[in-house]
Amino acid sequence: MSECYEYVPHRLLRRRVRDIASGVEGVLMAVINENVSDTGIERWMELAYIRGASGREFTTAVTNVEPA
Repeated sequence: MSECYEYVPHRLLRRRVRDIASGVEGVLMAVINENVSDTGIERWMELAYIRGASGREFTTAVTNVEPA
């Protein structure tokens, strides 16, 4: 996998959000356009990094993020 990525601005950064896929709430820490492929063919995706109540961050597709 390539180590290429770029930070993407988002209107909900540093705000409380909900991941609609899991229902988990937390603070949106970053949105990153990242190559998620583990093969030679690049596959870019915007990932949202959310910090949950436990302090651990998890990722989800940015389209799964909504205000909490």
